[in-house]
Amino acid sequence: MNTAQALALLGGMSPNQFMKRHWQKKPLLVRQAMPGFVPCVGRSDLMALAGQEGVESRLIVDSPKGWQMKHGPFSKRGLPPLSQKKWTFLVQGVDLHHDGVHALMQQFRFVPDARLDDVMISYATDGGGVGPHFDSYDVFLLQAHGQRRWRTGRQKDLSLQPNVPLKILQNFEAEEEFVLNPGDMLYLPPKYAHDGVAVGECMTWSIGFRAPSQSELARELLLGLADEAFERAGDALYRDPKQAAVSASAAIPPSLVGFARQVIDRALDSPLLLESLLGAYLTEPKAQVWFEASDAEADLSKGVQLDRRTKMLYDEKHIFINGESFRVAGRDAVSLRLLADDRSISAQKIKSLSPDAQDALRDWASEGWLRAA
Repeated sequence: MNTAQALALLGGMSPNQFMKRHWQKKPLLVRQAMPGFVPCVGRSDLMALAGQEGVESRLIVDSPKGWQMKHGPFSKRGLPPLSQKKWTFLVQGVDLHHDGVHALMQQFRFVPDARLDDVMISYATDGGGVGPHFDSYDVFLLQAHGQRRWRTGRQKDLSLQPNVPLKILQNFEAEEEFVLNPGDMLYLPPKYAHDGVAVGECMTWSIGFRAPSQSELARELLLGLADEAFERAGDALYRDPKQAAVSASAAIPPSLVGFARQVIDRALDSPLLLESLLGAYLTEPKAQVWFEASDAEADLSKGVQLDRRTKMLYDEKHIFINGESFRVAGRDAVSLRLLADDRSISAQKIKSLSPDAQDALRDWASEGWLRAA
């Protein structure tokens, strides 16, 4: 992607300008970010997705009895009638299930793939919404059908309404108000409060970003470190032939502490362990994602492209794909990085790969991670 090129998507700014001026700093309203936008997923398509096992969906109703929320899957009969006002249903990760939605998400790859998460689509009847709230991540809100009125504001008081199944702000104060039409888009940085209400029937596409917490990373990386420590640990038993007699028998001997520390030190001495664990974690498929394996030998003669569900990243020493880590160097590294960036690779580039790298492509194809271009 040419990050210096002005884009209608960003209101005439280049990705460089947008990231410098707005990313994680301040909102941006773009009228006709996608001029003449016609959604490739309609209401009936979304309802069909919401009825599938393995697709994350929610139904939210603003009723006289208060807010109500249910988790899918939903049958068509399980949804309120379209004539009923103030209800919405949301389907998460639609890009995993639809090529057109996945293609649209590629327009936002001026942000690193390690941060790009998914596309959520919400359908709402007149007055429908999820209440005033804030997200802990960046989001682009693209109006796909109908109109939605947004009220936004910097919110100092982040206290939430009690006894409500949604995280709704208790004292929301709006600073600005916009009505978005199809093709309009609103960017909001993390924790910027917003309340979107459908004006008639509407659909909104939310392009969301991943923001792992330190505690989340600590848990996952330490689990990987534990596996590494176990693999590197020997079967040697603790020995203390120089242990003296003690009068304080409950005190732990310093030599035993040192013996235990050796196990951790051996794991930490493993070169590039942190990078390997982080890349594998960032490309781990979501729980509801699965691939169909094939016994047929992959045809690499016309090039290959990544399956829309495949996550592929890289660093200076590794290629990461769907939770697995591979050390690469030289021409293989250059070509496989191109596959990760472009999500496809030509037959000519494949021919330049080493036999081991070509075998890796065939293995990935047999796992369903990529397919013929």
